[in-house]
Amino acid sequence: MSETSGALQRPDGATLAWRRTSGAGSTVVWLGGFRSDMAGSKAQALADWAAAKGRDYLRFDYFGHGQSSGDFLEGSITRWRTDALAVIDDLTSGPLVLVGSSMGGWLALLAAAARPERIHALVLIAPAADFTETLMKPQFPPEALRALQRDGVWMEPSDYDPAGYPITRLLIEDGARWSVLPGPLGIAAPVRILQGMMDDSVPWTHAQELVAAIQSPDVVFTLVKDGDHRLSRPQDLARLVAAVEEIG
Repeated sequence: MSETSGALQRPDGATLAWRRTSGAGSTVVWLGGFRSDMAGSKAQALADWAAAKGRDYLRFDYFGHGQSSGDFLEGSITRWRTDALAVIDDLTSGPLVLVGSSMGGWLALLAAAARPERIHALVLIAPAADFTETLMKPQFPPEALRALQRDGVWMEPSDYDPAGYPITRLLIEDGARWSVLPGPLGIAAPVRILQGMMDDSVPWTHAQELVAAIQSPDVVFTLVKDGDHRLSRPQDLARLVAAVEEIG
């Protein structure tokens, strides 16, 4: 089954790049992580699965990410939540399976809260709910606080990018507006969470806190003892596809 692509025009002139495999069943929507894009291995694994199974699947890039327009430094949780809702509202109809990785897990929760009637299920991979306030901010060294105050941006060292990740004061201050923990989260749909125990970005205990906060009785938490944050090994991708297929 072939994949189509396009760009969703936003009112401010920005465009959101997307790709879609049209098929049957609930629409599976991929929400990627912080500074990731829709060409990543997990997003592609789901595209391959959708093509093979004839399932409806949509992936996209947030403002300032991947093939979408915009300056990443102007991005925020508010902006990326708005992007997710625009894609859902303008490009899909009917029930949805939201699949969110890391920051995308947080955005999936926010989208589910905003469109509860559309949500068939959630699949979350290392969900980084509230990461700006609870995972980033407490770990900032003194030089980060000085740079954020002085320049509005700090380059955080990263194992995934030699240049580091730009962290803005806008991101941190805006993120506090969207905290979902300790809950409760009034999500009634089934939820599947995949989490690596060796994750050094989102501790597995953070995901466990999220499990407790979600009100749905149908929540399954899979803890991969030797899994890292990305969960992109062949066995991890197989778990992801199996979770989406089982719940969707």
